[in-house]
Amino acid sequence: MRHPLHPTLAHFPVACWSIATIADFATPHYGPSAWHLADVLLWIGALAAIPTIIIGIFELTAIPKEPASVRAGFTHMGIMFMAFILYLVSLLLRDHEGQFIHPDTAARAFSVAGFVFLLVGGWLGGTLVYGHGAGGDHKDGETSA
Repeated sequence: MRHPLHPTLAHFPVACWSIATIADFATPHYGPSAWHLADVLLWIGALAAIPTIIIGIFELTAIPKEPASVRAGFTHMGIMFMAFILYLVSLLLRDHEGQFIHPDTAARAFSVAGFVFLLVGGWLGGTLVYGHGAGGDHKDGETSA
């Protein structure tokens, strides 16, 4: 595929979850408006992640077949799936009988852990594109991500 869809879709959950983590840290200063924003962004990020994950699995078959590329692809997938799970747990810890509550230390810790996995997984995704040429048009030795 000349222009893969997964890298385009990945920006949505990454942005939502990153800003949600920042909003969690802003809660002591901005109060409920910050943690409400984090809650909404966690939901949007989780919903946006579902098609991103599904398409990523299908596009994983199109990466170059060198062992390093395949290893990087599966490592990226595993790490990003862990980020998804960590953010999902953070979201679930904020729910009390269908209502969002102020995030406790555990909810924020899962959010921070998710962010760490998001950073590492994103770096690996960039390595796949720029280091291994995944998702590019390989005519004349050039790549276009």
